[in-house]
Amino acid sequence: MARRCQITGKKANNAMAVSHSHRRTKKLQGVNLQWKRVWWAEGNRWVRLRLSTKAIKTLEKKGIGAMAKEAGINLNKH
Repeated sequence: MARRCQITGKKANNAMAVSHSHRRTKKLQGVNLQWKRVWWAEGNRWVRLRLSTKAIKTLEKKGIGAMAKEAGINLNKH
């Protein structure tokens, strides 16, 4: 499974690590992904998703149904 948020689609970012002498080497800035069980009221069941922490915060505000609809995700498959 790809290291990608299932709702927002966030993934790792290529970046440069810059040392004190300004030497630049490539590094990967990963996404802070967490497995989260979310209660889906319309489906009357728990849904287990791999979400970024930013998506979890937004999910608490908007709700799982609205965010899944925005992202075009069918929660019956998860």
